[in-house]
Amino acid sequence: MKLTGASGPTATVPAQFGLINLLKAGAAQLIVLHHLAFYGPMTDVARPLLPGTVDWLDAYGRIAVQVFLVIGGFLAAKSLSPHGQPGIAHPLATIWRRYLKLAPAFVVAMLIAIAASALARTWMDHESISAPASLAQLVAHMLLLHDVLGYEALSAGAWYVAIDFQLYASLTLLLWVSGLVAGERKSSWLMPLVVLAATAVSLFYFNRDAGWDAWAPYFLGSYGLGVLAWWASDPRRGAGATSLLLAATVGPTLLALTIDFRIRIAVAAIVMCVLFLFGRTRLQARAGAGWSVVNYVARISYSIFLVHFPVCLVVNAAFTRFAPDEAHWQLAGVVVAWAASVAAGAAFCRWVEAPLGRRLAALLGPVRPRPVPAKAT
Repeated sequence: MKLTGASGPTATVPAQFGLINLLKAGAAQLIVLHHLAFYGPMTDVARPLLPGTVDWLDAYGRIAVQVFLVIGGFLAAKSLSPHGQPGIAHPLATIWRRYLKLAPAFVVAMLIAIAASALARTWMDHESISAPASLAQLVAHMLLLHDVLGYEALSAGAWYVAIDFQLYASLTLLLWVSGLVAGERKSSWLMPLVVLAATAVSLFYFNRDAGWDAWAPYFLGSYGLGVLAWWASDPRRGAGATSLLLAATVGPTLLALTIDFRIRIAVAAIVMCVLFLFGRTRLQARAGAGWSVVNYVARISYSIFLVHFPVCLVVNAAFTRFAPDEAHWQLAGVVVAWAASVAAGAAFCRWVEAPLGRRLAALLGPVRPRPVPAKAT
């Protein structure tokens, strides 16, 4: 594996958020294995060899998405408002930059998914294969509106990219509106209170109604917990303010779980607490060490997320068509699909995601979203 910043077996890579990278790397693998278990058909044949593992991945592997939601909120707060101050410069430009960060690689991945479905269709007939895509369906995916407009997803996990964009845009707009309300006054509590209220509304109402699962409010509970974890762990806050913010976050979350227990929210709450305690910890890893691998897999996790399903679909079709219909053979196919997904993610990151990111960064310039500095009255 080529490690950014490494020039030899003892070279160091820049200090990174080690725990976040570990969570991202592990969650990405769980998502791949969940889709292999959930969609089959290789795991349908291999299930007798590892029934408990396959059943667990089928039922619970998708909960790993909560890790990405909470981390997404945590890092969005770091980028958009590190100290929880209201206001943000150029909100529309900030949202547009987020779209350009997510959408181009996503569109390429959807084209790969269309080709993979066409190939898989020649080898097997299975419900996991999408129907041939229409132009309107592809355009809806390009706009990240496929679920909102009711189009069938071209790839498993496509919904998450659209939701991530909605959530980031929502936080940006909340910061902007709150900045208008605050004016030039300093307000260290306005944004935490706004996000606390939005998170609570999501946990107590929207997240309990699956009819909202194409929209940001359904997922804002988990995302908001990540945002609040970053602000609560701000070393500039005093111990009393930190304790109060943490209590105001954990209390309503526990109440929401008491009223309607959802394992996805319980997992999100645990991840939130872990990030509050250790999320800001930076680790200096050495090439060849385990953390170097973790950091690398975390770096390519978005690419793995984008391309793993087309890869798994083709491997499933190939083993269904050409391999014996026996448990050991099909289990070997699952391992091949998992390994191929990671390898494809690495290739996609190197040849598609990273080059697109560099070209767009050069086109748009180095400007980053930044809070509007508040002035004391």
